[in-house]
Amino acid sequence: MDGEFKNLLQVWILTTTCLTYCYYIPSKIPSGTSRLLSLLPIFYLLTILPLKLHTIHLCVFTAFLLVWLTNFKLLLFAFDQGPLSPPPSKLSHFISIACLPIKLKTNNTNPSRKKMQKPLQKSFPIFSRSTLLAIKVVLFVVLLHAYKYKQYLHQKLIIIICMLYIYLLLETVLAVCSALAQAILGLELERQFNEPYLSTSLQDFWGRRWNLMVTSVLHSTVYDPVRRISTRLIDDKWAALPAVLATFAVSGVMHDIIYCYLTRAPPTWEMTSFFILHGTCLTMELAAKRELTDGRWRLHPAVSCLLLLVFLLMSGLWLFSPPLLRGGVNEKMMREVLTFANLIKNEGIALMKILHEKTIFVFSI
Repeated sequence: MDGEFKNLLQVWILTTTCLTYCYYIPSKIPSGTSRLLSLLPIFYLLTILPLKLHTIHLCVFTAFLLVWLTNFKLLLFAFDQGPLSPPPSKLSHFISIACLPIKLKTNNTNPSRKKMQKPLQKSFPIFSRSTLLAIKVVLFVVLLHAYKYKQYLHQKLIIIICMLYIYLLLETVLAVCSALAQAILGLELERQFNEPYLSTSLQDFWGRRWNLMVTSVLHSTVYDPVRRISTRLIDDKWAALPAVLATFAVSGVMHDIIYCYLTRAPPTWEMTSFFILHGTCLTMELAAKRELTDGRWRLHPAVSCLLLLVFLLMSGLWLFSPPLLRGGVNEKMMREVLTFANLIKNEGIALMKILHEKTIFVFSI
């Protein structure tokens, strides 16, 4: 682990150096092809840096930040778009916005998003955000404890435990990054997750509740350009549908690429198929809403929420989880977190013993 943490430190020192270059050099170059060419070496370096890491958690999170988010934000920056344009006045803000999973809060809040926040308040009138966080922490501990007895559990239940673990870990890590950036840098940030388990449709889940920062980046880099092109070719009413499919396809490819960093093996494209399936179903959902229901007829939220969760579970078991099982990623992932938990537990016990001995010594005097 000492060698892995040294590699992690080297990766982030090089990342900071690359982003410092982006702040002082390409930002002074006119946007467009010239600035894009000046960023090409940075794209290459950020893409190969996660290969220095070998543990599941450090490698996948670093690849997610650098290969996906930072590269996409810098691509937008090359054309004077996205969260890095115009460049922040402080270098620390530029680096944080570029490589951290955070999204600056804007004043022009989307009205549709405000509507989607109302069901959350009605569903949990007595639960505050801190209470929900405590519930998730307890669930996280229960999942880890249950995984210790995996030899007695059905294979599909083990997969479900791993998928829930990934969700809770992702939400926790993104929340911690957001809280640290907000506290240290004084940035006003938006929430990354909006209780996705309360979603009542695919549009609600992917567009308004799940990993909103990634949704925003994909919207700017893929959805908007494809929609502008499709508007010239087909009726504006349907121009959003190919843009949605393209966005999900790119998201799937990026998930497969990140999976390659874990296994160091060629992609199987099952994750891409998972996202193309969801993109296709979402376009059908949008078309049905416009042509059949016209927004007047809807299922009860409890029914639609249950149907969506079943669809997410079944499609995840079919397409998303097999690569994790085939490469043994789930075993390594859970083994790492259990080892880390035991390390924290042992260190905590040792610290308590030291404090206890010192307390006895003080009172004996």
